[in-house]
Amino acid sequence: MSLQTRRTGQLAFLLAPVSLFLLVFFVAPLSIMLAYSFLEPGLYGGVVWEFYHWNYGRVLGWADGVLEEFEPVYLSIFLGSLRLALLTVAVCILVCYPAAFWVSRLPERWKTLCLFLITLPFFASLIVRLYAWILILRPSGFLNHVLLEAGLIDRPLQMIYTEGAVVTGMVYIMIPFMFLPIYASVEKLDTSLVAASQDLGATRFQTFRRIVLPLTLPGIVGGSIIVFIPSLGNFVVPSLLGGAKVLMIGNLIEQQFLYARNWPFGAALAMLVMATVMLFLLAYVTLVLRRDDVPRTG
Repeated sequence: MSLQTRRTGQLAFLLAPVSLFLLVFFVAPLSIMLAYSFLEPGLYGGVVWEFYHWNYGRVLGWADGVLEEFEPVYLSIFLGSLRLALLTVAVCILVCYPAAFWVSRLPERWKTLCLFLITLPFFASLIVRLYAWILILRPSGFLNHVLLEAGLIDRPLQMIYTEGAVVTGMVYIMIPFMFLPIYASVEKLDTSLVAASQDLGATRFQTFRRIVLPLTLPGIVGGSIIVFIPSLGNFVVPSLLGGAKVLMIGNLIEQQFLYARNWPFGAALAMLVMATVMLFLLAYVTLVLRRDDVPRTG
């Protein structure tokens, strides 16, 4: 047996458990969801094993008008979810990017403490943390009480059950997932390149645009993908902080499976979310490949 064949066999043996796990718990359920999305919904729930593409037509606009009607509200909810997810990503970047530079310049013991504090929320239940935000944002909550006592407002503000409350909750949850990839890129930043740029007469903005931003961009993009994917399909935060006024695609999928019992339509909505995520991942991979193919000089 050749050395190459032996190494191939060892690699296959090592990858077999992970591959089997992904096949059973990821590929198989996803395949079932894909199949259900093209089946006819049962009258009292479940599915009828007949090909039925109108589930997608209800969202994308090719419903026949007889069996299914095109309902723009579903597309509106999907686009609204996409907007809130992108807004969550943008706010996380604005918060985490400067914070990563600040932490990277601290002494080593303080760096460790800050990284521990970033991950500290994981030690508490997500539901408990979101209920804490309800106590903060509700009309009789802590924030309104402080503003009233300070004389900044005359009556309580309606901060809960709004898009702002939902974005605040998702940013609060996703901060560690954005901070850690950005911090890893900032830590690897070669400060000698920054010093050389300044010695050559570049302004701070030019140094940031030509040196700092390109070198830390992988962390920004990686963190954005990690934050965007769960934000798009999130249904816990909108349920608790958005109430009935803010409906995201995750809540709609939950309703179709648990309450309306329209499994095929719920599966079609889930597949649309999956397709959107795959498009963003494809764009990211394409960007990385193009950046790696650029010839380097020097």
